[in-house]
Amino acid sequence: MRKLIVTNIVSLDGCYEGPGGDVMALPMDNSFDVHNAERLRAADTLLLGRRTYEGFLAYWPQRATAPEATALARETARLNGAIEKVVVSDGLTPDASSPWHSTTRFVRRADAHREIAALKETGGREILVFGSHILWNDLLAAGLVDELHLMIGPTALGTGTPLFTKAFRAEGIPPLRLLSTRTAEHSDNILVRYAAGT
Repeated sequence: MRKLIVTNIVSLDGCYEGPGGDVMALPMDNSFDVHNAERLRAADTLLLGRRTYEGFLAYWPQRATAPEATALARETARLNGAIEKVVVSDGLTPDASSPWHSTTRFVRRADAHREIAALKETGGREILVFGSHILWNDLLAAGLVDELHLMIGPTALGTGTPLFTKAFRAEGIPPLRLLSTRTAEHSDNILVRYAAGT
């Protein structure tokens, strides 16, 4: 069975994004970029919610050839373009996938659990989720997430979107088991990897 791995950056006070949905308030340094590229290299499916997909579509395609982009950013852009993308959305249609027509398909929210469970049963490498906070919280509650990778940065935002949804904050998150931690030279971020549901 393929693993479904969620990777997100989070503030020290547990925010997934800053006020007004500002993800740039989080400390996305080179260690964050390195981890994301590692995960993309190990995956062959990228699972995204609508808002994250639209953000990626607006940002990544042009980074593959941007002269000011680092080599790692250009590689990440190429990996994002080449990987199969499965987008959970009731509103997006195939015409919203340009320039990623050949690698993107859309799944309705009502079908998401069934479709993703079936996807995990197919052959292949990891299924990766970036961002997509509402989607992965739902998948975690449904027992479909295998690992949760959190890049914790030394930034306290005070307000913003909590990492876990209101339901989890009220009822408690499923059991998590620590797999590893990692730090990087010249970074104050720490990567924490958990196995979910064990």
